[in-house]
Amino acid sequence: MSASTEIKREVARRRTFAIISHPDAGKTTLTEKFLLYGGALNLAGSVTARKNQRATTSDWMELEKQRGISISSTVLQFDYKDCVVNILDTPGHKDFSEDTYRVLTAVDAAVMVVDAGKGIESQTRKLFEVCRRRGVPIFTFMNKLDRPSKPPLELLDDLENVLGIHAFPLNWPLGDGPRFKGVYDREKKQVHLFERTPGGAFRAPVAVSDISDPAVANKLDTGVYEQVTEELELLDGAGADFDLAAVEAGELTPVFFGSAANNFGVQLLLDRFIELAPTPSGRMAGEVEIEPESEEFSAFVFKIQANMNPKHRDRVSFIRIVSGKFERDMNVFHTRTGEKVRLSNSMRLFAQDRETVDDAFAGDVAGLVGNHDFLIGDTLSSKKSLSFDEIPRFAPECFAWLHNASTAKFKRFRSGLEQMLKEGVVSEFTPLENDGVYTPLLGAVGPLQFEVLQHRLQGEYDAETRIEPAYWQLSRWMRLKEGETTKEDLPELSMDVRLVRDRHGHLVALIPSPWTLGTFTEKNEKWEISEQPFPPPSE
Repeated sequence: MSASTEIKREVARRRTFAIISHPDAGKTTLTEKFLLYGGALNLAGSVTARKNQRATTSDWMELEKQRGISISSTVLQFDYKDCVVNILDTPGHKDFSEDTYRVLTAVDAAVMVVDAGKGIESQTRKLFEVCRRRGVPIFTFMNKLDRPSKPPLELLDDLENVLGIHAFPLNWPLGDGPRFKGVYDREKKQVHLFERTPGGAFRAPVAVSDISDPAVANKLDTGVYEQVTEELELLDGAGADFDLAAVEAGELTPVFFGSAANNFGVQLLLDRFIELAPTPSGRMAGEVEIEPESEEFSAFVFKIQANMNPKHRDRVSFIRIVSGKFERDMNVFHTRTGEKVRLSNSMRLFAQDRETVDDAFAGDVAGLVGNHDFLIGDTLSSKKSLSFDEIPRFAPECFAWLHNASTAKFKRFRSGLEQMLKEGVVSEFTPLENDGVYTPLLGAVGPLQFEVLQHRLQGEYDAETRIEPAYWQLSRWMRLKEGETTKEDLPELSMDVRLVRDRHGHLVALIPSPWTLGTFTEKNEKWEISEQPFPPPSE
């Protein structure tokens, strides 16, 4: 088999996606059940045992185990029906959208988990907007139907009215809460009946029959059966056809119903997702799109994580392979520095477990273990001149001063902080006026990131710190508009606005409130004021 034929065949097998949701919608539970049905786990009961301090497969950080939330995104891979499935389990807590945003640059689709009892929530909307901005196809799983839920038609209306995306239910729930009896597959015209299993530990048995089968009517409450029949007639009467092209364009979301905790509806979702989800897409490098089937190897770094293995002070750089074939020990260009690097210690990570990766293809995610001088967004390529477009950065909304509690441990403090900055846990800003004492000013998308920073500095570097919250709520990047000149080097300040510089030297205004932002903007009409960081200067 030629290299070109092998690459095309392997790329066609890849499905790489993220699971996104509002906190507590059941994202991590669904992730684990995917692994169960994919054969990567024999038992998926650890989610229900969190109260006993057992951690889920995709949660590995000590703070995650203590708090029962996903903080760091995790990469999981398994084979399913001749496909190679890469799941990027993103942070579920509302404060961790920065890491989630970066992960969404490395996927070709997303599964959005919605708590059917609550509908669309704020974080769901925020993550959806990032997917929309990138044109990522979204599949929706309405979860927790075994609990009292909103009417399914209302949930569809939420998708269309709140998120502005058309919805097409591929299956339909038969009741909810105690009256939940299963789902109806609209495509195959089959009924999958729900049976509860203790703890949701094993695959729920599924019986299949036609919706008109008397056994189905006998299984459902009379009111539920009549309601479902009317709703299905309403959906069929609407006359809308399923449009895969609209799904791929991010304009239509296929909708599934079920209960991840009880394993119900998960396999229906997984099977159809494998059939409908796109294969790996290319990525822009300036004016050129690099196609996955290209024989030239290329990849980009989208996540960096240190000390995943507490026994070793290691550093893992996660790469998304964009094109070609990855082979262990291959030499490639680190195009930001122009240097050649050998990719020898390559790993596939399954939570904290890891195995050596000898080869991988476009669409796959691999972890490169070692002290490479990689930064988020870096390009690795067999071509020295190739450089992918920068990964979007996002403006911090919380700020704090970080104090080192022990001058004797300053080296540990500084070393740990530098690692956290490289990982993108927080951002550091440099005030224009400095009193000579090094007290880092940090920015984060959410305040819990400061807690993670402190926890990891203490546990991984034995550096105790103190956080002093700052009062700013907004950050805006500043530069003079083209053609404008001014006698002053700096913008005119409003009350309590602070000027700092980011790591690229760009001017940033830290602003205490939206009201102050309005005043500040009016005073500085000659300045371009942006919510998004400006691109870094070319190397």
